[in-house]
Amino acid sequence: MKRFFFIVSILSAFCMGYAFNAVKNGGIEPPVKRVTGIGGIFFKCKDPKKMRVWYATHLGLNTNEYGAVFEWYQGADSTKKGFSQWSPFKENTNYFRPSEKDFMINYRVENLEYLVAELKKEGVDVLDEIETFDYGKFVHIMDIEGNKIELWQPNDVAYENLGKSVGAKTTK
Repeated sequence: MKRFFFIVSILSAFCMGYAFNAVKNGGIEPPVKRVTGIGGIFFKCKDPKKMRVWYATHLGLNTNEYGAVFEWYQGADSTKKGFSQWSPFKENTNYFRPSEKDFMINYRVENLEYLVAELKKEGVDVLDEIETFDYGKFVHIMDIEGNKIELWQPNDVAYENLGKSVGAKTTK
């Protein structure tokens, strides 16, 4: 009988705590983070190779065939590395379409599936299906002025390992 009351007491305490939290938050779950940082800056230019060399020579970026990777530590957990990509693209690339702009920003996000579902409910133009790679998940959206935006849920460990496997250095 004591065991029964003990279990009922534990369950009651759990339920009361949950109810208190719901009242404290107005019955609303706190929102999931959307954008957590800049994942990359992509822009069009006449000669991406010359552009990479210029930035390496004059601004000290450690460039590779894709651009440069900036390494930093995450503010929420300063023991975890994070990365942002810098990439010049050929001026006639189709990668930015349907946008006619000469740039595209990649934002780091958490829980891409949830975010895409929310964006669709909000009427945001989601351009494609989520693509999954070892180093993260990607999807593209358009903002209200026709700028294509890439959303990236990164796997920073796999991203770093990919860079190491091809001998790429990061800019710190």
